[in-house]
Amino acid sequence: MIQSTRLDDAAVLAPVYRDAAGRLRMVFIRRTERGIHGGQIAFPGGRREAGDAGYVDTALREAHEEIGLDPARVRVLAELPVITTYSSGFRIHPFLASVRPAAWRPQAAEVSEVLDVAVDDLACDDLRGESEERFPGRDAPVRIEYQRLGPHRLWGATWRIVRPLLPRLLAGEWAFDD
Repeated sequence: MIQSTRLDDAAVLAPVYRDAAGRLRMVFIRRTERGIHGGQIAFPGGRREAGDAGYVDTALREAHEEIGLDPARVRVLAELPVITTYSSGFRIHPFLASVRPAAWRPQAAEVSEVLDVAVDDLACDDLRGESEERFPGRDAPVRIEYQRLGPHRLWGATWRIVRPLLPRLLAGEWAFDD
């Protein structure tokens, strides 16, 4: 199903925190319109660079660059299962993190907005949907599942990271009371 024969390694941070009302919240970005993933909802993250000591360092560096999340405000809780993208040839190494949020500073060249979403809303079946989409290099439409986030759709690799994580977050598997 992957069109590219070579996979590039990338890492993302799945930032989660408990707000003042005690609700778990997850932080996403909406990418700018440029590039193959333009306009899509994603976690902060990106391609591994030669100077990164490991994938968690890539995720922390990218989160700092893309939304201004200081690594000192991050506690990595778990390395999640690796996800491979179907169209762009990336092998994504995701990390769940408890964060202490501050004022987000989106990097204008890559991030259109930062989305701060209640985990309860991510688990709401009423906001789920499916559609058939056409993608470059594909002869036939592809059926995708998504979760509605206001006017946006969370789908693809990011949704494949989030969906199995939701029951674990809601069950209280990790502590987010930093």
